[in-house]
Amino acid sequence: MLPKLVVFDMAGTTVHDADFVNHAVVHGFASKGVEISTDQINPLMGIPKPIAIARVLEQNGDDRFADAIFVDEIHEVFLAEMLRFYHEDPRVREIDGASQVFRVLREHGVKIALDTGFSRPIADVILDRLGWGERVIDFSVTSDEVARGRPFPDMIESAMRVLDVEDAALVAKVGDTPSDMEQGHAAGCGWVIGVWEGTHTREQLLDYDPTHLVANVRQVATDVFGLAI
Repeated sequence: MLPKLVVFDMAGTTVHDADFVNHAVVHGFASKGVEISTDQINPLMGIPKPIAIARVLEQNGDDRFADAIFVDEIHEVFLAEMLRFYHEDPRVREIDGASQVFRVLREHGVKIALDTGFSRPIADVILDRLGWGERVIDFSVTSDEVARGRPFPDMIESAMRVLDVEDAALVAKVGDTPSDMEQGHAAGCGWVIGVWEGTHTREQLLDYDPTHLVANVRQVATDVFGLAI
């Protein structure tokens, strides 16, 4: 049985970015004189970046976590870094097999959506860079376009509304972070598929009860849905 809709995460799942997201967040903090490590960021991957920034400040005992202007200033540096990176860096590419997986699923009548913890400006740069327009995917949604980003189900529910899919049991969520797994379960997805060659290990994702675990996005088609690519 195939789903009617598969919602794929972007960075780390379908888009290779050499783990630059962590480094851009660290640079954003450094620009305001706050030192953090990438280890503090990794558990928060996948959630809206302003929320991740505020949580790190709070975990550090920094009262400025509640200062929206301070958080926004860090996020603006992060945003500029990411836009530059995705525009220019030669390491940016699709993860091997991603567009093939999209194509094969669509050939079998499955709709393809992308969702992300990034804001729309970053997502658009990525989509343009990779040539992922309407001939490749059916829909994309970003964390700043819904009331609540991951781990809440809002982005998946937005994709379902736009693509006319009523039953979440016929939706698959694919991602490489705990927040992807939590989002899929919160939406009631019939498949919650963890990809462990991204930001988190297989063992780390197991703690979030995925229905399936695969090494890479290519195996979503071959191992989970039994399709040749």
